[in-house]
Amino acid sequence: MQLSHWIDGKAYQNSQTIEDVNPANGQVIATVPVADQAMVEQAVAAAKVAQKQWAKQAVHKRAQVMFNLRNLIVEHFDEIVGIISLDNGKTIADAKGELQRGLEVVEYACGAPELLKGEHSRLVGSDIDSWSEFHSLGVVLGITPFNFPAMVPLWMIPMALICGNAFILKPSEKVPMAANKLAQLLQAAGLPDGLFSVVHGGRETAEMLIDHQDIKAVSFVGSTPAAKAIYQRASAAGKRVQALGGAKNHALLMPDADIENAADTLIGAAFGGTGQRCMAISVAVCVGDDTADKLIASIVPKMDKLLVAEGNQADADMGPLIDGIALDRVGNIISEATAQGATVVKDGRQIQANNSGYFCGPTLIDHVKADMSCYQTEIFGPVLAVVRVADLEQAIELTNQHQYGNGTCIFTQNGAAAHKFANEIEVGMVGINVPLPVPMAFHSFGGWKQSLFGDLHAYGPDSVRFYTRRKTITQRWLKQAAGQGTAFGQL
Repeated sequence: MQLSHWIDGKAYQNSQTIEDVNPANGQVIATVPVADQAMVEQAVAAAKVAQKQWAKQAVHKRAQVMFNLRNLIVEHFDEIVGIISLDNGKTIADAKGELQRGLEVVEYACGAPELLKGEHSRLVGSDIDSWSEFHSLGVVLGITPFNFPAMVPLWMIPMALICGNAFILKPSEKVPMAANKLAQLLQAAGLPDGLFSVVHGGRETAEMLIDHQDIKAVSFVGSTPAAKAIYQRASAAGKRVQALGGAKNHALLMPDADIENAADTLIGAAFGGTGQRCMAISVAVCVGDDTADKLIASIVPKMDKLLVAEGNQADADMGPLIDGIALDRVGNIISEATAQGATVVKDGRQIQANNSGYFCGPTLIDHVKADMSCYQTEIFGPVLAVVRVADLEQAIELTNQHQYGNGTCIFTQNGAAAHKFANEIEVGMVGINVPLPVPMAFHSFGGWKQSLFGDLHAYGPDSVRFYTRRKTITQRWLKQAAGQGTAFGQL
């Protein structure tokens, strides 16, 4: 398959290309063009022209495009799921979950007339009214990761467009196929040409886009080093930036927790998506040795039942890692854990010999300490580390000292413990007996500390603020006697 850039409603190629590989078998599934400076200039120029008219479009007409897009995604749901599974390697069930969460943001964007109606205050002074309006920014950029080829772009695209902007998407070069499908659906939904572009490439392409003087805002999801670098580069140029980075999400298990239920939910939270999620639970913090022993006794048999296979296999529970680099990184971290004194209870590397792709099975490591690499590092693989602590206070302190603060959760039947945890934990998204506290589309998604660079979170109410600039107008008209004329004629 030969992919193309999508600019001004048309497909474009250029001479430099890279290969898109199926992580389940290492085979090339597509050839992808790499944009040069001329292609970037063409995309931005088309976006600038289209955006000027789009910003003047009635809000309810912008919303109608989102209604149409929503219906088209539903109509093509299984096709998009198949693209995600092929390109990323994730299971069909994971791909369906991803697309459903992206679809929810499209549905939220359909409420544009309500989201963008502004605020009004009557009589802020003598005969003075004041109101605020949301105005578009212009051309905005989204740079998205490999682990959610459809969901993360759909966090950005609908909200940016309904706010009156043009949007350029630079998807991960590792999973480029879903972006092109979204471009086709947006065109079919009635979005005017030029308002949505897909520009393929790697880091150099991203930097050309970030540096372009007509790009007004940058949204990014990826690793913390990349998020930090993009934030610094773009904000230094005066651009608005939201850059979501990495995570090391802790699940705290209290002695009174329903261990069987916790183990069931941790199976999905730790190993779903092969652990390649910024909201994956990668650390189980157990209060007391008895709690840790019970968790391990419960979760290992469940891990043994997980089928690791190609994502499009109907009964697969886990697919492959994205590439050989990821596979080597996960394997090295497991080896380091052993060398540093941890206990590898279940080693997922043992399945590698049975597969031609980049597979690693679910892995459980016990007796992990805070100074070990498997604790400090965002592994981004199917590895769950068990840390044993004495009490709730120590668990909170441990979590708060970590550089990341994306998501966390607590399993307990004690309301006071849950209340203390929720209040004192320094993490952006918190679950109570909920292992993956990903907010719904009408809230906003984002972490604290090294998990987020920028002031506003993704999608939800924060996205309206991010993709608009506020204008406040204060107005006063001098009183006229009833029926008295003015310089402009009769009232």
